Amino acid sequence: MAAETAIPTIDVSPLRNGSAAEKRDVARQIDAACVDTGFFIVAGHGVPRALIETTRQMAIDFFALPVDEKMKVQRPPAKISRGYNWLGDRSVAYSMGQVAPPDIQEAFAFGPERTADLASCVDATSAQMYAPNIWPARPEGFKQTMLAYYDAMQGLASNVLRAMAVALEVDETYFAEKFDRQASVTRIIRYPAVRGQPQPGQLRAGQHTDYGAMTFVRGDDVPGGLQVKHRNGGWIDVHIPRDGFCCNIGDLLMRWSNDRWVSTLHRVAVPPPDAVPTDRISLVFFQYPNPDAVIRCFPSCMGAAEKYPPITVAEHYLGKLMKAAHSRLNADAKVALGGGAPRETQTAH
Repeated sequence: MAAETAIPTIDVSPLRNGSAAEKRDVARQIDAACVDTGFFIVAGHGVPRALIETTRQMAIDFFALPVDEKMKVQRPPAKISRGYNWLGDRSVAYSMGQVAPPDIQEAFAFGPERTADLASCVDATSAQMYAPNIWPARPEGFKQTMLAYYDAMQGLASNVLRAMAVALEVDETYFAEKFDRQASVTRIIRYPAVRGQPQPGQLRAGQHTDYGAMTFVRGDDVPGGLQVKHRNGGWIDVHIPRDGFCCNIGDLLMRWSNDRWVSTLHRVAVPPPDAVPTDRISLVFFQYPNPDAVIRCFPSCMGAAEKYPPITVAEHYLGKLMKAAHSRLNADAKVALGGGAPRETQTAH
């Protein structure tokens, strides 16, 4: 199978207005993709192209601000995914237990807005996933655009999740109560043009699996983009259409399905030396269930044995996030409760 065709394209428009048979066919296609690499290109998603383009331009405008201004909304001391991550602030490979140089990227992240109400419903560890958002004063209209994008992506993810329930042989509404207080995160990322020699082993994003249920990515199709580790050992370049998304499942759906579906290693590569130096903008929506939801194997996927012990969403997510954010192999969910070190005022630019 050629690398260009290894990631299938699935038209999900029937999930909005198709017949029962058409919806089952989409579920079948999703199941096949998730058994193979856990990645597929999403067409017919229904998210307005104008909203995608406006969100991308807002990201460009935000990252073009002076460093001092961006640092006014730097991520919180506990290093939860809120606010600004400056260049050199994190190394996602640590989430896989691998020591690696800082990723060549800067980012801005935000989650749901009703944080006080949501946090009051859960324990202290789970409440960390409901940290308040941190919004910049500029660009004008940034918050409104980002929240509109968040809502649109949450709607798309909910449609796909219903199809996934059908594929996993549970009721179509199975996931509803697991996601009615979801802690999903949008992360806009700028991978700056690479003009010098990176450190040994340094990438735009180190190899990792995603921590949540599933992820939707709209990234510029330029050299130094998303790559997926195929089961044959090779890396597949993922070419995301300008009007489409790449979707991949994360660790939680792999655990839920008892490894029927795979949460596959992926990375963002450094462009080849002969490539024209180019920034890359990526819009990423990470779908996370309710932080206190317990992830345990579906009966339909049990097989001979349950491969993973039950775990809450917060325990898994924070354990992975703290390793990546602190670049510490021994970091776990408890680190998020400690508040971390005092807020940094220096940058790594």
